[in-house]
Amino acid sequence: MNLARLTAAKAVANTALRWVPPFLPVLEKAFGATTGQMTTILGFGEMSGLSTIAVGGRLDRGRERIVMTLALVAVAVSSLVSLVGTTFTFAIGFVLVVLGVANCTVAGHAYISHRVAYAERARSIGLYETSWALALLVGAPIIAVLISVFGWRGPYVVLALAATAMAAVIWRSAESERPATGVSVESRPAPGWRTITPRAWFVIVGSAMLAMAGLSVFAISGSWLDDAFGVSTGGLGAVAMGFGAIELLASTGSAGFADRIGKFRSTMTGIALLVVGQATMAIADETLWIGVVGILLFLCGFEFAIVTSFSLVTEAMPDARGTTIAMSNGVGTVARGSGTIAGGWLFGAYGVEGTLALSASAIAVAVTAFSLSRRGRS
Repeated sequence: MNLARLTAAKAVANTALRWVPPFLPVLEKAFGATTGQMTTILGFGEMSGLSTIAVGGRLDRGRERIVMTLALVAVAVSSLVSLVGTTFTFAIGFVLVVLGVANCTVAGHAYISHRVAYAERARSIGLYETSWALALLVGAPIIAVLISVFGWRGPYVVLALAATAMAAVIWRSAESERPATGVSVESRPAPGWRTITPRAWFVIVGSAMLAMAGLSVFAISGSWLDDAFGVSTGGLGAVAMGFGAIELLASTGSAGFADRIGKFRSTMTGIALLVVGQATMAIADETLWIGVVGILLFLCGFEFAIVTSFSLVTEAMPDARGTTIAMSNGVGTVARGSGTIAGGWLFGAYGVEGTLALSASAIAVAVTAFSLSRRGRS
């Protein structure tokens, strides 16, 4: 596998996951559901990412290709299940797509961290995570066209075919590189999660709370733009494309600068920009351009911070990178799921201010955890 194949596969998987929140109003109408009900499904679906905890040992033994292939198959199946067209099958499909994306993510991070030195790792992970942005920058306008032409089922058909094709590509990819240490990862013992150090736990919690802060707001972004500003389906596609452009800038920025200025400092810089975005969204009231600027600043800061924090996670416990990455994703899964559920209900009860309050609280915990991880360094 090389970085280009990994990124392309991850972009397909991410598109299958990420198109849902911006186009949530379309699916709400299709299933006759409310925003609170749909975000609850999204939140509980996130919990399937806990499955990554079980693959940590396999990743430490060099089984990244197998894990990623099976993850992409799960993404393809998720789209087929969702095509049935009920709220229940949508919920099952979302569980499967999160399972696929989560395992695809940790497999890619483990593959990179086993082969790229820490001093240069933010660049590789940043480039890999451009897939997150490409899912909106490239995927969102395609999804908007598919919905306009074929209805809400159109995206599911195309994504099922694309995920199947990428699973075949990854499966046929040969292992052409060995770990940077020169030691076969297949011969390494696989440490259990009980060996994770306190410093590593602080990094894991910090990254998880950062994920909660971002996903709780992103999950209601489409509904907020629709409710507050009356943005149409085509408009949601354009805004989602803007999300992708900003996130691509943030991911490439992380790839280009995080190794130079330091990964901890880069993470804190991203968090600061995220907070500015939160404040801007809070004062938007009924002015569309202020709301869009606010959410773009928010997403730019979030993407820069979360992508850089992944590098911190990969080196929090160098002797068990796969285990640590898998556990981080598992904890992040609980944080994202809880944040998505709570954010949706807070949005229904108090508007965007309620969701932003949750996001701000999560950021406070994240900053504290990251700071404590620095004090814990030997």
